Amino acid sequence: MSYQANKKGEIYFFTEDIEFNLDEKKKVTQWIKDTAEEYTFVIDNINYIFVSDNYLLELNKKYLKHKTLTDIITFDNSFFNLGLSGDIYISVERVKENAVKYKVEFHEELCRVMIHGLLHLCGFKDKTAIDKDKMIEAENMALLSYNL
Repeated sequence: MSYQANKKGEIYFFTEDIEFNLDEKKKVTQWIKDTAEEYTFVIDNINYIFVSDNYLLELNKKYLKHKTLTDIITFDNSFFNLGLSGDIYISVERVKENAVKYKVEFHEELCRVMIHGLLHLCGFKDKTAIDKDKMIEAENMALLSYNL
């Protein structure tokens, strides 16, 4: 389930089953790298794959045994080193709906979800209330550094 990237230290953007173009790719890429460095990590290879709700639901069922919609699934491929490596699947449909729900611009919500995936690769969890609070605080700090 891994997308093969060519060079270490790179962040790649793909789509599956939808048409989508990420705005500000260079700025987003640098921001992701800078955020990883804030937590003393470097990027090995990270693939962001933008998909539909249905595509992500099928991944959720197959790999996580969940039958619910979600906005993101992160697969960590880092293997015991400081270089972050993983595949981060994002439902563009879910992000759009959540942007409306939380009354924020789509790009802001997308950035929050993208950094959420990176933070999982950095070791952040979000299953308990305390962990969720730490995750949200880290997301908010990262969003401030992005200068939306």
